[in-house]
Amino acid sequence: MSRFALITPSPEFDQRLRQAVAGGLPGSVQTFFTNVLPVDPAELFGALDQGQLEVLILGPEVPVEDAMRLATVLNVQVPELSVLLVAEPQPDFILQAMRSGIRDIMSPTADMAEIRITLERACQSFATRQRTSEPKPSGAPKGMVIGVFSPKGGVGKTTIATNIAVGLGKIAPMSVVIVDLDLQFGDVASGLYLNPEHTVTDAVTPSASQDSLVLKAFLTVHPASIYALCAPKTPEEADEVTPDQVARLLEQLAEEFQYVVVDTAPGLPEIGLAALERCTDAVWVSAMDVPSVRGLRSGLDILRRLNLLPETRHVVLNMADSKSGLSVQDVESTVGAPVDVSIPRSKAVALSTNRGIPVLQEGAKDPAIKGLNHLVERFNPAWRASSQRKLHRRVVVQ
Repeated sequence: MSRFALITPSPEFDQRLRQAVAGGLPGSVQTFFTNVLPVDPAELFGALDQGQLEVLILGPEVPVEDAMRLATVLNVQVPELSVLLVAEPQPDFILQAMRSGIRDIMSPTADMAEIRITLERACQSFATRQRTSEPKPSGAPKGMVIGVFSPKGGVGKTTIATNIAVGLGKIAPMSVVIVDLDLQFGDVASGLYLNPEHTVTDAVTPSASQDSLVLKAFLTVHPASIYALCAPKTPEEADEVTPDQVARLLEQLAEEFQYVVVDTAPGLPEIGLAALERCTDAVWVSAMDVPSVRGLRSGLDILRRLNLLPETRHVVLNMADSKSGLSVQDVESTVGAPVDVSIPRSKAVALSTNRGIPVLQEGAKDPAIKGLNHLVERFNPAWRASSQRKLHRRVVVQ
């Protein structure tokens, strides 16, 4: 049974909320008529009636700064709880609110239908997060770790990685995290238009490596229903992160999330090799030019000799163009592996990258979106179960 708690001095909003719940949602509402929020969440839980709280609504006239402060604490102590804020959704305010742990924002003038939809979504989020936060039994399957690699820079690797994460966020909301392991010059933060308070440097500290709840507090929430763990803010901080710490980090995240998307630095640095050893899937990205294709061939040859290639790999031809002078057959014969996904050169993708809004987040119409969706679909368990024989098929470059 869904249970809701509302904190607000507004009897009018309380009445609307109760009518929305009575209109089709199981459970009941407990209201605290005040605009003063507890400093310690224990005060709130101690005042609740018996039953499990799923959704906390911080209603009209509650100070926004106090609401975000409480949401931050609850996000660490009770990460499965859905916290909703009733306020006018200003664009520059939404991201800040979500970073604090607020799951959704509802207008004070929302009608009963809008309130009911928002509460249903919050209950679904609670159920999903509760499943992912429950201790997993010994031998339970871990999440999929998808590494995005390229021996050469400038092939759109980060663009591919961020779009994979956003696309998977539609399949498994709040069960996806993207990790930027290009520790010196990573662009995941700019690719997702984030200004994170915490980075990989925080996530590999002893306190985080020993407690996944602490680790989750260092993740940044993105509006596409995913989490991000961005690269250190300065190149000097990158030297503090070791391959062993990265291996432990990916193991932890795979235990907590259904999908872990890893963006790596160009080439084959130690950090990248440590990540590759933990990957269930490797996405190899190449542009349609001779240096990129030859670089990919050399990189794959080295990894084959080291026996470091994951069982499942996906070769992506990015910025593909039939007028480049190379064909798919040329690329495949050079690389020694079939090309699985072709993403055509696209102005929409370039624009979305510059804006920090992945093209799959916007849902614009563009030929490149079809290729990106095909790539994302390859990580959908339903697709993999029904299409394993078609894992590698020759693509067509237009």
